[in-house]
Amino acid sequence: MPETAIHVYIEGRVQGVWFRGWTQKQAVKLGLSGWVRNLSDGRVEAVFAGEPAKVDTMLSLCRKGPPLARVDNITTSETDAPAGAGFETRPTT
Repeated sequence: MPETAIHVYIEGRVQGVWFRGWTQKQAVKLGLSGWVRNLSDGRVEAVFAGEPAKVDTMLSLCRKGPPLARVDNITTSETDAPAGAGFETRPTT
């Protein structure tokens, strides 16, 4: 099955609520590759790559986020799959 990859920006109360750690845990559980990081403007940015159905599941999970989060908006675009396997948390930019 071909892989798909999406670049995601998540807006709302998504910093200081364990969003990055939660995202990494969910992505690993789904077997996705990619990364997640906080942005200095308060958003969370991520790339999810893997089987299309699993990427869709991850996107659905992100619309709710961890218990203390409030997701107001998600913007997605197609992108190239990241090099390498695994899912990492990157430093804030």
